[in-house]
Amino acid sequence: MKKTSLYLEPELDEALARRAADEGLTKAEFIRRTLAGAVQKPRRVKPSVGVFRSTDGGSARRDLDRWMEGFGEE
Repeated sequence: MKKTSLYLEPELDEALARRAADEGLTKAEFIRRTLAGAVQKPRRVKPSVGVFRSTDGGSARRDLDRWMEGFGEE
């Protein structure tokens, strides 16, 4: 195992300690598992272009733009 150091805000450090304790883990093990899960998740695929119908009778383009905001920039 390789040692890595990082600086955390005190609030984040305390929150990590609480979550680790809740799960019966050391803080280090909780952080390792959390990071491993984050890098193993597949990247979110942006939807392909297709037909989109407004749900409220308004502008389908406006609704699509709002929906796409949830995908953010990769």
